[in-house]
Amino acid sequence: MIIILKLRPTAGQIAAVEARVRELGYEPHKIVGEIRTVIACVGDETENGDLMSIKSMDEVEQVMPIQKKHKLVSRDAHPDPVHVPVGDLRIGEGSFHVIAGPCSVESREQILAAAHGVKKHGATMLRGGAFKPRTSPYDFQGLGKEGLDLLAEAKAETGLPIVTEIVSETHLDMICEVADVLQVGARNALNYSLLTTIAQSGKPILLKRGLSATVKEWLLAAEYIVSKGNHNVILCERGIRTYETATRNTLDLNAVAVAKLETSLPVIVDPSHGTGRSDLLLPMSRAAAAVGADGIIIEIHPEPEVALSDSAQQITPDEFGVLMEGLKPFIEAAGKQLVTA
Repeated sequence: MIIILKLRPTAGQIAAVEARVRELGYEPHKIVGEIRTVIACVGDETENGDLMSIKSMDEVEQVMPIQKKHKLVSRDAHPDPVHVPVGDLRIGEGSFHVIAGPCSVESREQILAAAHGVKKHGATMLRGGAFKPRTSPYDFQGLGKEGLDLLAEAKAETGLPIVTEIVSETHLDMICEVADVLQVGARNALNYSLLTTIAQSGKPILLKRGLSATVKEWLLAAEYIVSKGNHNVILCERGIRTYETATRNTLDLNAVAVAKLETSLPVIVDPSHGTGRSDLLLPMSRAAAAVGADGIIIEIHPEPEVALSDSAQQITPDEFGVLMEGLKPFIEAAGKQLVTA
């Protein structure tokens, strides 16, 4: 961090700033120019006090960070790509994975049909919500523990690893018994208590971007997880809320490209939530591959028209097969290898 003092500070003013820097746990290094005096602060910002508080001192003009706040997930700290292990799979640079399954687990017949359908067409992981946070308290909230049991049965029959959402710390133990990847949804993307708690499970975490979160906030949410010793984070762009009404959300593929430059973590895309429209899943999946994503997560339902949640953005297993075929050339053009079950 660099502290820029106001014009021609007195020796007493400089000494006061240096003293405050030391109180916060840093070592000040004074650089005196003809007009300006600058104090460089050396120390670990993750363990010491917040130097930005020094801005309130009268003799200080500006406090400038020279390091990214998301230090642990940045490419500066981790220049080599991070490959997140999920069972025998490795999610990250060079490969392209497709996660697929229903928005929510509704019945044994539904989840087993979806699981076998997505495996048939090449998905490497099965998604499905046992606990569903919904905007309305009257909408279907998931089957809870029964849904987890059905996901476990689907995993036993197909061998597909399970990706399921966690909405509360109180569910952690029961979900960890079944899930291979813990999904943090958009509503909880900035729930720092939840992030720090589930990080300590050691499970891979699929972190969706918040509805209105900036890329910086998204990466700092990942930093919460990594700072607790869990480096197995998969970022997921799922669309943000804008003024546009033609789609459910605006799928921000700019954010995917930025995240790939800023961090070494794998980045996947959710075109189902990003658009809310089944007819846009193929073009947006292709666009995700073209921009450098490491995979996609798609919502599949044996009968989308009777789905208890998000029916408009789900497709059938056969339609999923068509999507996979249409996606392959774009994955190859991006220089990645499609991994299939």
